[in-house]
Amino acid sequence: MKWQGKTVGYALSGSHCTLEEVMPIVKRFVDEGASVVPIVSQTIMTTDTRFGTSNEWQRQLKAITGNELISTVVEAEPLGPSKLLDVLVIAPCTGNTTSRLANAMTDGPVLMAAKAQMRNQRPLVLAISTNDGLGLNAANIAKLLVCKNIYFVPFGQDNPVQKPNSLVARMDLVPETCEAALQGKQLQPLLIERFQYT
Repeated sequence: MKWQGKTVGYALSGSHCTLEEVMPIVKRFVDEGASVVPIVSQTIMTTDTRFGTSNEWQRQLKAITGNELISTVVEAEPLGPSKLLDVLVIAPCTGNTTSRLANAMTDGPVLMAAKAQMRNQRPLVLAISTNDGLGLNAANIAKLLVCKNIYFVPFGQDNPVQKPNSLVARMDLVPETCEAALQGKQLQPLLIERFQYT
Protein backbone atom coordinates (compact mmCIF):
# COMPACT_ATOMS: atom_id res chain seq x y z
CA MET A 1 0.00 0.00 0.00
CA LYS A 2 1.18 3.47 -0.79
CA TRP A 3 0.44 5.97 1.95
CA GLN A 4 -0.17 9.14 -0.08
CA GLY A 5 -2.93 11.21 1.45
CA LYS A 6 -2.83 9.32 4.75
CA THR A 7 -1.78 10.74 8.11
CA VAL A 8 -0.08 8.25 10.39
CA GLY A 9 0.44 8.95 14.06
CA TYR A 10 3.63 7.22 15.14
CA ALA A 11 3.97 7.03 18.92
CA LEU A 12 7.01 5.72 20.75
CA SER A 13 7.19 4.63 24.36
CA GLY A 14 10.26 3.75 26.35
CA SER A 15 11.49 0.39 25.10
CA HIS A 16 14.85 1.98 24.33
CA CYS A 17 16.41 -1.22 23.00
CA THR A 18 13.81 -1.21 20.21
CA LEU A 19 14.16 2.40 19.02
CA GLU A 20 16.88 1.68 16.47
CA GLU A 21 14.65 -1.01 14.97
CA VAL A 22 11.64 1.27 14.54
CA MET A 23 13.31 4.33 13.01
CA PRO A 24 13.46 2.69 9.55
CA ILE A 25 9.75 1.90 9.89
CA VAL A 26 8.96 5.58 10.46
CA LYS A 27 11.06 6.39 7.39
CA ARG A 28 9.24 3.76 5.36
CA PHE A 29 5.89 5.46 6.01
CA VAL A 30 7.37 8.81 4.95
CA ASP A 31 9.03 7.33 1.86
CA GLU A 32 5.69 5.79 0.82
CA GLY A 33 3.95 9.16 1.01
CA ALA A 34 2.44 9.35 4.49
CA SER A 35 2.38 12.45 6.61
CA VAL A 36 3.78 11.15 9.90
CA VAL A 37 2.96 12.84 13.20
CA PRO A 38 5.56 11.81 15.82
CA ILE A 39 4.32 11.36 19.38
CA VAL A 40 6.71 10.52 22.20
CA SER A 41 6.45 9.54 25.84
CA GLN A 42 8.10 11.47 28.65
CA THR A 43 10.68 8.68 28.86
CA ILE A 44 11.76 9.26 25.28
CA MET A 45 12.01 13.00 25.95
CA THR A 46 14.14 12.72 29.09
CA THR A 47 16.07 9.46 29.31
CA ASP A 48 19.55 8.70 27.99
CA THR A 49 20.47 5.01 27.85
CA ARG A 50 23.21 2.79 26.43
CA PHE A 51 21.03 2.58 23.32
CA GLY A 52 21.25 6.33 22.65
CA THR A 53 20.54 9.75 24.04
CA SER A 54 17.15 11.40 24.26
CA ASN A 55 18.36 14.31 22.14
CA GLU A 56 19.55 11.99 19.37
CA TRP A 57 16.25 10.08 19.16
CA GLN A 58 14.35 13.38 19.09
CA ARG A 59 16.65 14.70 16.35
CA GLN A 60 16.15 11.57 14.24
CA LEU A 61 12.36 11.66 14.53
CA LYS A 62 12.20 15.32 13.54
CA ALA A 63 14.58 14.77 10.62
CA ILE A 64 12.69 11.74 9.29
CA THR A 65 9.17 13.13 9.64
CA GLY A 66 9.81 16.83 9.10
CA ASN A 67 7.43 17.51 11.99
CA GLU A 68 7.75 18.69 15.57
CA LEU A 69 7.25 16.09 18.27
CA ILE A 70 4.03 15.88 20.25
CA SER A 71 5.44 15.41 23.74
CA THR A 72 2.77 16.63 26.18
CA VAL A 73 -0.83 15.77 27.00
CA VAL A 74 -1.85 19.31 26.02
CA GLU A 75 -0.27 18.90 22.57
CA ALA A 76 -1.87 15.47 22.06
CA GLU A 77 -5.41 16.40 23.13
CA PRO A 78 -6.39 18.17 19.85
CA LEU A 79 -5.83 14.91 17.94
CA GLY A 80 -9.32 13.91 19.09
CA PRO A 81 -11.42 16.86 17.91
CA SER A 82 -9.34 17.36 14.75
CA LYS A 83 -9.66 13.70 13.70
CA LEU A 84 -6.22 14.18 12.16
CA LEU A 85 -4.93 10.60 12.24
CA ASP A 86 -6.08 7.90 9.84
CA VAL A 87 -4.21 5.35 11.93
CA LEU A 88 -2.17 5.56 15.14
CA VAL A 89 0.58 3.09 15.88
CA ILE A 90 2.41 2.74 19.19
CA ALA A 91 5.70 1.06 18.42
CA PRO A 92 7.34 0.13 20.65
CA CYS A 93 4.45 -0.27 23.08
CA THR A 94 5.88 -1.11 26.50
CA GLY A 95 4.25 -3.16 29.22
CA ASN A 96 3.74 0.05 31.16
CA THR A 97 1.89 1.65 28.24
CA THR A 98 -0.11 -1.53 27.63
CA SER A 99 -1.15 -1.66 31.28
CA ARG A 100 -2.22 1.97 31.38
CA LEU A 101 -4.13 1.74 28.12
CA ALA A 102 -5.96 -1.42 29.24
CA ASN A 103 -6.97 0.32 32.46
CA ALA A 104 -8.09 3.62 30.88
CA MET A 105 -5.25 5.74 32.29
CA THR A 106 -4.40 8.87 30.31
CA ASP A 107 -1.33 10.38 31.95
CA GLY A 108 0.95 11.12 29.02
CA PRO A 109 0.97 12.17 25.36
CA VAL A 110 1.06 8.65 23.92
CA LEU A 111 -1.95 7.57 25.97
CA MET A 112 -3.81 10.79 25.22
CA ALA A 113 -3.24 10.18 21.51
CA ALA A 114 -4.53 6.62 21.93
CA LYS A 115 -7.61 7.87 23.78
CA ALA A 116 -8.25 10.40 20.99
CA GLN A 117 -7.98 7.71 18.33
CA MET A 118 -10.36 5.41 20.20
CA ARG A 119 -12.80 8.29 20.67
CA ASN A 120 -12.85 8.70 16.91
CA GLN A 121 -13.33 4.95 16.37
CA ARG A 122 -10.26 4.86 14.17
CA PRO A 123 -7.60 2.13 14.17
CA LEU A 124 -5.03 1.94 16.94
CA VAL A 125 -2.13 -0.44 16.26
CA LEU A 126 0.05 -1.77 19.08
CA ALA A 127 3.54 -3.25 18.62
CA ILE A 128 4.31 -4.66 22.04
CA SER A 129 7.76 -4.89 23.56
CA THR A 130 7.52 -6.06 27.15
CA ASN A 131 9.43 -8.36 29.47
CA ASP A 132 6.22 -9.39 31.26
CA GLY A 133 3.87 -10.07 28.36
CA LEU A 134 3.32 -13.60 29.63
CA GLY A 135 3.45 -12.44 33.25
CA LEU A 136 1.31 -9.81 34.93
CA ASN A 137 0.80 -7.97 31.65
CA ALA A 138 -0.83 -10.98 29.99
CA ALA A 139 -4.18 -9.88 31.44
CA ASN A 140 -3.79 -6.39 29.97
CA ILE A 141 -2.87 -7.72 26.53
CA ALA A 142 -5.93 -10.00 26.67
CA LYS A 143 -8.18 -7.05 27.50
CA LEU A 144 -6.87 -5.09 24.53
CA LEU A 145 -7.06 -8.03 22.12
CA VAL A 146 -10.86 -7.98 22.34
CA CYS A 147 -11.28 -4.20 22.05
CA LYS A 148 -12.88 -2.78 18.95
CA ASN A 149 -10.53 -0.81 16.65
CA ILE A 150 -7.36 -2.06 18.43
CA TYR A 151 -5.01 -4.22 16.37
CA PHE A 152 -1.71 -5.90 17.24
CA VAL A 153 1.44 -6.21 15.21
CA PRO A 154 2.19 -9.97 15.19
CA PHE A 155 4.31 -10.89 18.21
CA GLY A 156 6.09 -13.76 19.89
CA GLN A 157 8.59 -14.73 22.55
CA ASP A 158 11.95 -13.15 21.78
CA ASN A 159 13.99 -15.12 24.34
CA PRO A 160 12.01 -17.95 25.99
CA VAL A 161 15.07 -19.49 27.59
CA GLN A 162 16.40 -16.48 29.49
CA LYS A 163 13.24 -14.30 29.51
CA PRO A 164 10.27 -16.68 29.30
CA ASN A 165 7.67 -13.94 29.91
CA SER A 166 9.03 -11.54 27.29
CA LEU A 167 7.00 -10.73 24.15
CA VAL A 168 8.11 -8.54 21.25
CA ALA A 169 6.33 -7.63 18.03
CA ARG A 170 7.81 -8.01 14.55
CA MET A 171 8.44 -4.31 14.03
CA ASP A 172 8.98 -4.81 10.29
CA LEU A 173 5.29 -5.77 10.05
CA VAL A 174 4.04 -2.43 11.41
CA PRO A 175 3.07 -1.00 7.98
CA GLU A 176 1.32 -4.20 6.90
CA THR A 177 -0.58 -4.31 10.21
CA CYS A 178 -1.64 -0.68 9.76
CA GLU A 179 -2.79 -1.39 6.22
CA ALA A 180 -4.93 -4.32 7.43
CA ALA A 181 -6.25 -2.22 10.34
CA LEU A 182 -7.47 0.45 7.95
CA GLN A 183 -9.58 -2.30 6.37
CA GLY A 184 -10.87 -3.39 9.80
CA LYS A 185 -8.77 -6.55 9.79
CA GLN A 186 -6.17 -8.05 12.14
CA LEU A 187 -3.02 -9.09 10.28
CA GLN A 188 -2.53 -12.84 10.63
CA PRO A 189 -1.00 -14.90 12.02
CA LEU A 190 -1.02 -12.90 15.23
CA LEU A 191 1.21 -15.23 17.23
CA ILE A 192 4.54 -15.88 15.56
CA GLU A 193 7.87 -17.49 16.38
CA ARG A 194 10.56 -14.90 16.92
CA PHE A 195 13.15 -17.00 18.71
CA GLN A 196 15.52 -19.10 16.67
CA TYR A 197 16.66 -22.28 18.43
CA THR A 198 20.28 -23.23 17.85
